[in-house]
Amino acid sequence: MVVILILGSGPSVIDCKGWGKGAFDRIVAINNAWRVRPDWDDLVHPDDFPNDRKPLAVSATQRVITSAAYVPAQNDFGGFVYAGGTMAFTAGYWALHALKPSVMAFLGCDMVYPATGPTHFYGTGTPDPLRQDVSLRSLPAKSARLQIMAARMGCACVNLSTADSQLVFPRAAVGSLPRAPLPFRQDIAARADQEEARLNYYVPSGKYWKDESRFDPSAIDALDQMWLSAVQNSLSS
Repeated sequence: MVVILILGSGPSVIDCKGWGKGAFDRIVAINNAWRVRPDWDDLVHPDDFPNDRKPLAVSATQRVITSAAYVPAQNDFGGFVYAGGTMAFTAGYWALHALKPSVMAFLGCDMVYPATGPTHFYGTGTPDPLRQDVSLRSLPAKSARLQIMAARMGCACVNLSTADSQLVFPRAAVGSLPRAPLPFRQDIAARADQEEARLNYYVPSGKYWKDESRFDPSAIDALDQMWLSAVQNSLSS
């Protein structure tokens, strides 16, 4: 088994500080999450990530993953409009493509932002997944799609957080990770595949916002509902 830990910047990410690395083959940090523990392996961030938030030093065994790597990876799974244009999903698709994991365990990627108190492990930040964006109309649906794409490759997606979450992944603990992905409705997922092909909302550059006028939000909503209907687990909090 190849087990990947994917760390976001949600408050729950600090739960991993005491975990031994032996449970994971690689640790993938998203944006600021590299600060949580120094033994990360891959750091995924957008090209406009501020320089003052990047690590001062990167060891010989660590990699920084930018759009040159994650855009082609996400395109192999249909592109950003269908996959969701925020880094939690982008990192997941990159990891699925590049690392061929058996388990992707997410922590700090719940994408729930309270009105008061910290929104991120470092305090208060900008809730990027909540921005008005045609690819992010349903975060649960985008997570359902990622779960299915991973399952097709024999990879289970789980959520290690115990907090409220937009992810539909089943909950898990470090000591009880699944050995196989959950089943899903293959008939519904196949119809979703066909609808994605029919809509043809594929943008090779990854800069889908430049073509946003050709995307029909109602069609995306209907497609999102298909992906949600295809997973047999439910969103839990």
